[in-house]
Amino acid sequence: MSDQALTELGDRIRGALGADIIDVTLPRGELTLRVQRDSIVRVLTHLRDEPNSLFKMLIDITAVDYPDAPERFEVVYHLLSLKHNQRIRVKCTAGEDDPVPSVVGVFPVANWFERETWDMFGVFFSDHPDLRRILTDYGFEGHPLRKDFPGTGYVEVRYDEEQKRVVYEPISLVQDFRTWDFQSPWEGVTDTMMLLPGDEKGAAHQPPTKTGEGK
Repeated sequence: MSDQALTELGDRIRGALGADIIDVTLPRGELTLRVQRDSIVRVLTHLRDEPNSLFKMLIDITAVDYPDAPERFEVVYHLLSLKHNQRIRVKCTAGEDDPVPSVVGVFPVANWFERETWDMFGVFFSDHPDLRRILTDYGFEGHPLRKDFPGTGYVEVRYDEEQKRVVYEPISLVQDFRTWDFQSPWEGVTDTMMLLPGDEKGAAHQPPTKTGEGK
C-alpha cells in the first residue's frame, strides 16, 4: 500500500477517535498510531470493526523498555487486515506501576501475548482473566527483558534428584575472571600479509627460515 493511502487511513482513524490518538506517523512506510493508554480498548475495537479498517487479526503484543523515560515501557500491538491487505502498529506507554487495560475482550488471542509481556517486562494488564507467568517458572524473580535485569540473572535453576523437585540457588560462575591478550594461539601463519590482529603470537613462534631454503 502506498504512503498516500496509509496517510489517508491514518487521517480517517484520527478523525474518528479524536483525542484517543496522540499522533499518527509513517516510519519506514509503516502506519503507526500512538494512543492514550486508557483508550487502548476503544482504539483496538474501532480498528477491528470499522469497515475501512477491519484489522481483525492481532499478530503480536510486546513491549520496549526505556528505563530513563518518565513512563519506561512502550507497549506495542501489531494488527493485520486480511480484507484490505494492510498492517498497522499501535503503541501506548506505561510506567512500572501503571496498569494497561487488557484487550482480551477484543482479541481473545491477547491472553497469552499479555501474559508474555507481563512475564518478560513486568507490564501489568488490568482486567486480564489469568495474568500469570508463561515463559518462566511461577516463582521466578524479576523480568528478564528489562534493561536493568542482570545478564546472569539472580538465581540458577536445576532439578534436584534427592528432593525430586526444581530448586533455586545463587548464581555461581564456573570460570574465574581472566584477562585476555587477544592473540591467536594458532601457529603456522608466516605470511605477514595474511596476518590478522592477534596472530602476532603465532608468527613470533615460527622457526627461523634456513638460508637458501626453497631455492
